[in-house]
Amino acid sequence: MFSALRPALFALDPEPAHRLTIKALAAWGAVGTPGRAPASDPRLRVELAGLSFPSPLGLAAGVDKDAEAIAGFFALGFGSVEVGTLTPLPQPGNPRPRLFRLVEDQGVINRMGFNNGGLAAALPRIARARRRGPLGVNVGANKDARDRIADYRHGVTHAAPIADYVTINISSPNTPGLRDLQSGSALTELLAACAETRGATPLFLKIAPDLDSRGIDHVVRAAIEQGIAALIVGNTTISRPPLASPHAGEGGGLSGAPLKTLARQKLIEARAASGGQLPLIAAGGIDSAEEAYWRLTHGARLVQLYSALVYRGPGLARAINRGLIALYAHDGAPTY
Repeated sequence: MFSALRPALFALDPEPAHRLTIKALAAWGAVGTPGRAPASDPRLRVELAGLSFPSPLGLAAGVDKDAEAIAGFFALGFGSVEVGTLTPLPQPGNPRPRLFRLVEDQGVINRMGFNNGGLAAALPRIARARRRGPLGVNVGANKDARDRIADYRHGVTHAAPIADYVTINISSPNTPGLRDLQSGSALTELLAACAETRGATPLFLKIAPDLDSRGIDHVVRAAIEQGIAALIVGNTTISRPPLASPHAGEGGGLSGAPLKTLARQKLIEARAASGGQLPLIAAGGIDSAEEAYWRLTHGARLVQLYSALVYRGPGLARAINRGLIALYAHDGAPTY
């Protein structure tokens, strides 16, 4: 069905097409999300940070920014759903156009800028959402915040009581200066402030794929010292591999298939830096069971996807789950 609908969706500008998709999934979720519970095969189950994930495949933050379609995304087959990024105050994000399909490259460039309706508006939807796996809340700082660490502390304080985990997102390239929090004493101060207010809820940290090996070493050490439960590697990239799309020159973060090689490299570097002490979640360029399996057998405990849904459609999550079961049976399940 998606192959038949794709030309109509692609005839729309990317942002209205995305909004249409969210509304459809929200409506589907509201009527009970027909079909069997997804990802129920016990071979796919992963235990991490005291949570039980029915599948290692999760939905990355940035898809359902305002937590409108949680039940619908779980029904597609995701073992976890991460909503956001949510900021303390609502903000419109950057000027449009700010989202671009790179069809020839199977990629996306975005410079959205944490556009969302604010944490307070989303929290009631998160609290009442039907969950079929862990639900994460990704928090960030407002663009004009005088004290960004205070914004993150606010986000963790309010999200932790209702989330299964909270992700600290300091890796978006679309909020000026945000990535500076990944370096120096600012990172330790940020993580300590968030750890104080998380209660029993595990904290994840999301980093950029543009960090060099030295930067990754620094992040990993700080994360371990401050009790971070898992590291998400990573976000969109400001680098530009060779691209064929006419939108290749647009500013913002690149995701999708062109990010795959870099994302693999950064996973390996994070694994080496952590020595197995810090669980890793792989994101970036994951578009098939084979790619998910590669990440899971090269240091990741879980994987997340986003941009591949644009090109592969809503059946992708179930297809990856089925493919992973077949790969586990043929080549063996990942070992940690």
